[in-house]
Amino acid sequence: MAIQIIMLVVFFAVMITVGFICRKRSTDVSSFVLGSRSVGPWLTAFAYGTSYFSAVIFVGYAGQFGWKFGVASTWIGIGNALIGSLLAWVLLGRRTRVMTQHLSAATMPQFFEKRFGSRGLKLASSLIIFVFLIPYTASLYNGLSRLFGMAFNVDYTICIIVMAVFTAVYVIAGGYMATAINDFLQGIIMLVGIVAIIAAVLSLNGGFSGSLDALARVTDETVSTTPGVFASFFGPDPVSLGSVILLTSLGTWGLPQMVQKFYAIKSEESIHTGTIVSTIFAVIVAGGCYFLGGFGRLFNVDVAAEGFDAIIPEMLSKLSPALIGITLVLVLSASMSTLSSLVLTSSSTLTLDFIAPTFTKKKNEKRDLLVIRIFVGVFIILSAVIAVIQYKLNVTFIAQLMGLSWGALAGSFLAPFLLSLYWKRVTKPAVAASFICGSGIMLANMFFKDVFPTFLQSPINCGAFAMLLGLIVVPVVSILTKKPDEAFVSDIFSCYEKTVTVPVTESLHKHGN
Repeated sequence: MAIQIIMLVVFFAVMITVGFICRKRSTDVSSFVLGSRSVGPWLTAFAYGTSYFSAVIFVGYAGQFGWKFGVASTWIGIGNALIGSLLAWVLLGRRTRVMTQHLSAATMPQFFEKRFGSRGLKLASSLIIFVFLIPYTASLYNGLSRLFGMAFNVDYTICIIVMAVFTAVYVIAGGYMATAINDFLQGIIMLVGIVAIIAAVLSLNGGFSGSLDALARVTDETVSTTPGVFASFFGPDPVSLGSVILLTSLGTWGLPQMVQKFYAIKSEESIHTGTIVSTIFAVIVAGGCYFLGGFGRLFNVDVAAEGFDAIIPEMLSKLSPALIGITLVLVLSASMSTLSSLVLTSSSTLTLDFIAPTFTKKKNEKRDLLVIRIFVGVFIILSAVIAVIQYKLNVTFIAQLMGLSWGALAGSFLAPFLLSLYWKRVTKPAVAASFICGSGIMLANMFFKDVFPTFLQSPINCGAFAMLLGLIVVPVVSILTKKPDEAFVSDIFSCYEKTVTVPVTESLHKHGN
């Protein structure tokens, strides 16, 4: 326990130090929210990856889907890397950076307002973000509490308070730059940690070959009567596996806290480097997490009584104290990096897109910056309170909370945001229709689950359906409604034709803001 405590003390000390060092660079709204749009490739790539993967992935998703699909759950991590990272950077990175700078948009709601000339879309999108990021934020604490309870036998409430306080301190102090630097440090911990943990866990059952052989002997007739199905290429349920891959991979394209990373990229070179680094990071971390979870059935866990969230902690409880310490720091890193990204996104959106324009017409940098900092604290407190209530009442599993949030946000925003970067014909009614469909379907799934077909009663499958529906709704409604003003749209898309030494579609200005 002494080793574990020392690791945690050093970890927290470094995080806080970075926060206060970066305070000098966070003197206005742009520097606090976007790092003055001058963040380099490595910091951006790690910020993207660490915001992507949290305790929700490591404990919740890896445990649940590893148990359900066996070693085939590794495909989820591969999908996250190729679709959620590589393709996202290629299709969204440059165009998002160019258009958001041209529109002077610091948040996703501001993008919708200025891209479509609609204050209503800004208010609606900020409300959706506020409502659905909270359950996602609350879900981050649960996986962490399981591991801390295993290592220290510490009360869940204390785990929440510790994580919330330290995250609040460095985010409020240093803003986006502190978050990005800490994400980089936390990302290195995650890379090293996941490799060490996989090697150690597999060694408990005779290494990779021994573990795979043991998994092939596991049977569960309630899932499948096929021998060795949990060690097979696509597992016992390829259709459900595909839904999980779709939601957790393509879904990131519509998540505000993920897309906003592209707003802050420094240069064209940063996009190329960031694409490679982010993809490799995802292969190792996401692929490693789901690969590890695939061997969950080799460990003695009563899923019916303890839930899926108990699987990964049970696997890790067999490790040495030093490896358990590394695991704690790894999951703490993953959770705090995602938490900081979520609360920064939520607070900046609520302040810049709702409070400031609603209650005052005059722009005031110092006031807005103070309000954003206050709401960082408010969001962290609110998410912590919800996490405690959720735990005490045993409302749902980690994966279900995250599935609800991802489904609503991605179902609402993915199609209109992606198509708005490429297609001039997208209309305001089409964007509004996507908002209504995405959030409406997930709310209905939450409160009236029984009316849905069996396959769509799962928040994961329903979220994937909401995303795909948005990609149909936006083009159809756009074609059926009045074309946007041609001069207005042409002015917006002119940002792609401006030249530095070559068109911006080919290269961002190396020293541009």
